[in-house]
Amino acid sequence: MPSLPNEGDNHGTAPLTLSSELPYQSTIKRKVRKKKNGVITANVAGTKYEIVRVVIREMGFVKTRDEDETANLIWSDSAVQQEKIAELRNYQRINHFPGMGEICRKDFLARNMTKMIKSQPQEYSFIPRTWIFPAEYTQFQNYVKELKKKRRQKTFIVKPANGAMGHGISLIRNGEKLQAQDHLIVQEYLDKPFLMEGYKFDLRVYILVTSCDPLKVFLYHDGLVRMGTEKYHPPSDSNLSQLYMHLTNYSVNKHNEHFERDETEDKGSKRSIKWFTEFLETNNLDVSKFWSDISELVVKTLIVAEPHVLHAYRMCRPGQAPGSDSVCFEVLGFDILLDRKLKPWLLEINRAPSFGTDQKIDYDVKKGVLLNALKLLNIRTSDKRRNLAQQKAEAQKRLYGQGSMKKLLPGSSDWEKQRHTLERRKEELKERLAQVRKQISKEEHENRHMGNYRRIYPPDDKTLLEKYESLLATAFQTFLAGRAASLQREMNNPLKRMKEEDILDLLEQCEIDDEKLMGKCTRQRGPKPLCSMPESAQPLRKLKNYNSDSSCDSGSSTSESGEETEKEDHNEKKEKKVSYDLEENRYKSLERSGRMNWKPSIKNIKSPSYSSPTSSTGPIRRSVSCPRSISVLTMQSQAAEQRPFSAKAPLQIQRASSVNRSHSLNRSPSSARVSQTPSLAAMNSLGSESLMQQKTKEQEVALTKETLLMINDMRMKFPGKTDEESELIIEDIMDNWKYHKTKVASYWLVKLDSVKQRKG
Repeated sequence: MPSLPNEGDNHGTAPLTLSSELPYQSTIKRKVRKKKNGVITANVAGTKYEIVRVVIREMGFVKTRDEDETANLIWSDSAVQQEKIAELRNYQRINHFPGMGEICRKDFLARNMTKMIKSQPQEYSFIPRTWIFPAEYTQFQNYVKELKKKRRQKTFIVKPANGAMGHGISLIRNGEKLQAQDHLIVQEYLDKPFLMEGYKFDLRVYILVTSCDPLKVFLYHDGLVRMGTEKYHPPSDSNLSQLYMHLTNYSVNKHNEHFERDETEDKGSKRSIKWFTEFLETNNLDVSKFWSDISELVVKTLIVAEPHVLHAYRMCRPGQAPGSDSVCFEVLGFDILLDRKLKPWLLEINRAPSFGTDQKIDYDVKKGVLLNALKLLNIRTSDKRRNLAQQKAEAQKRLYGQGSMKKLLPGSSDWEKQRHTLERRKEELKERLAQVRKQISKEEHENRHMGNYRRIYPPDDKTLLEKYESLLATAFQTFLAGRAASLQREMNNPLKRMKEEDILDLLEQCEIDDEKLMGKCTRQRGPKPLCSMPESAQPLRKLKNYNSDSSCDSGSSTSESGEETEKEDHNEKKEKKVSYDLEENRYKSLERSGRMNWKPSIKNIKSPSYSSPTSSTGPIRRSVSCPRSISVLTMQSQAAEQRPFSAKAPLQIQRASSVNRSHSLNRSPSSARVSQTPSLAAMNSLGSESLMQQKTKEQEVALTKETLLMINDMRMKFPGKTDEESELIIEDIMDNWKYHKTKVASYWLVKLDSVKQRKG
């Protein structure tokens, strides 16, 4: 407890200092318990890559046990089951989306791309012509016969439908020899690639998808350039079997004796895209067009996947509100080949790209990919606590029937129907407004922590965004026609494309329509007119100078009234300052001691009479990004409702104070010619002010003594126990309650919820 001041310690008006030490601290050594700070946990049992664990440690995450399924972050090298995603809590993150296999399996990618090419052939010309065996074997044979008639011969590359790392890949020139029973992917071979030092190469571009609802895509501005290990020659019957020439897979070429493991970035069989862009600049090639073409290819490919991913995600998370934090994210590896004209061609997509670090360049690039991705995700220690509080609030809403709109009865009048429609419209607008504001805050965090990533969807260019949205609508119609009507309606909802300012304007119009229905007079839109001068402390301080300059004939009474007003306001400020300081010290001492469980009795503090009453439900306010505001309209309606009870007295005092102010600010013409010398009234005011300060300090000392005596009397005491032993007992009780409080609350909420559901 703070030590009590002795009566002999107060000399004059010296300020009172409160000791923060307890009297028994010097004699008893008590065990200090360290407060546990919140930690972010990560389960990395599902990965074999050490770089993932390195990044987890660097981020400050704590590795959990392998069987722990409650970690904030769960990392897995392979795709996860949809049941596991459905069981995740809202605060958790897992590195795979359901439904992403629709573009990551070679046969699914070919099938979906073929559908989009039929509807948008101009936009989807970046993938080689592909056939899926055995379903499209007949179409392939017909194509080969047409080539034979035209006396043209093409090379085809054959891949397993669900293969990886270059296994089972071969090249053929005679398509008639292929068998129909094998489950294969056959593509036209790109025989005119862009060469570097005579070698064929491809690019491994890393993409981060942080959300599918809405879609958010980031491109990492670095990656790997993977080169072949033999000089490239156009395919012929003699070199079709030389895979080190035609294939660029690292898993294939690393077995060649000519594979160069060079640590410098401008040599070796594996280099960085950062070096490659510098190479393009050196050769006077357009780097910005290179990145924009890559970005467009990636976004268009993910637009094909979005209907499948969103539908699967909603099936896994049925109760999750649109626009809420996604529990899934994914780092994808796009394999892209450049032709002689630097046009990018999509080869395949890896949903589990290798994070092996055989070389230094692998370590540098892949560490940056993972580190910047985890920073963008914004996993916080408070997520778990916030999720628990949200669950409790939702359970209480279900128990007490809060938050749900009243249903319209069958025999309702037209007026009630219109009111009900307006209420539904307002609820929809408020829900969308909350989503938009949440997205704005997310984007602000992303802009600060993007690192080497760049957001490519949604783009900043409005024309490009409209183009992507049109492609997205086409994708939904193509892949979910008749299967997910609600998703299509949501895509076509005009509110989805509205900004915060537009939604607030619609809300304002709803309020006006509601007033018309209720028969109220329509309020004028715009700021509220100023009826009187606002109260402030700054003009009152200047009254002295104005009073000293006034003449004796017309200004004596005015100066007296000005001094009285100033003294009253000064006293109110002092009293408020003393009381606020006492309350602050009282709360600090209570938090420090931790021995009492009581609510302090706050003394009546004089509040200014001109302050407007506040209501429990605040007005709808525009955020910083929204310059216009409609909060004035809501404040006017609140003031109109409360005026009959509490607005008369403040209005009278405001008028009186404004009259005093106007009299004191009116100076006679003669006062302008009088030199500024201190008058008798000004000297009296200075003397009275010093006396008031001394009196206030004495009141402060007396109040402090009184408060400390009250605190000392309210200490908890145990019969037969000393103060030190009582302290330890209370601390044990409080620690025990802190540990069990959440469990007890959760138990009763779940129990009451289940009882309510059984009765219903």
